[in-house]
Amino acid sequence: MLRVTKLTDYATVVLTALAAQSDAVLSASELAERARLEAPTVSKLLKPLAQAGLVEGFRGANGGYRLARPAAAISLIEVVEAMEGPLGMTECSVHEGNCTIEDHCGVRANWRRINDVVVEALRSVTLAQMIDGVPPPGPATPSRRIDLRLANA
Repeated sequence: MLRVTKLTDYATVVLTALAAQSDAVLSASELAERARLEAPTVSKLLKPLAQAGLVEGFRGANGGYRLARPAAAISLIEVVEAMEGPLGMTECSVHEGNCTIEDHCGVRANWRRINDVVVEALRSVTLAQMIDGVPPPGPATPSRRIDLRLANA
C-alpha cells in the first residue's frame, strides 16, 4: 500500500491550522491544540517545515509560527518532500545506481512515469484547497482519471 507517513499527514494538519489563521503567529502549543495533536509531535514537525521554508518561526514572548508564504502558494508535494525527502515510488525513481538489476530492468521507465504522475497530482493541490475543500481544476466528477501510457519493455 502506498501512503504518506503519519508525520507527513500531521504536518498537513498543522499547516492547514496555520493557513486557517494566516495573519496570526501561533505557538507550538496553540497549534497542537488547534490540530488536536500532542505538543511534542507538533514541535517535532515544525523543524523540518521551517527548514523547507514552509513556516517561519519567531522567538520571544509573543513568538510562534506562521506560514512563510500564502496557503495558495504551498503545494502538497512541498509538504511531502519536507517531511520525507524526494518522492519515489521505487528507489530507482529517485536515485540511480542503487539497484543491481538497473541496467536490464524492464519496468524502471514505467515506475518513473508513475512517479511523475503522483508528483504532479500532489503539486496540483495547495494548502488553500485543503482548507477550503476545493478540488483541483479538472472534470467535475467524483473521481478523476489519470491517463498514463506505459513504455514498452
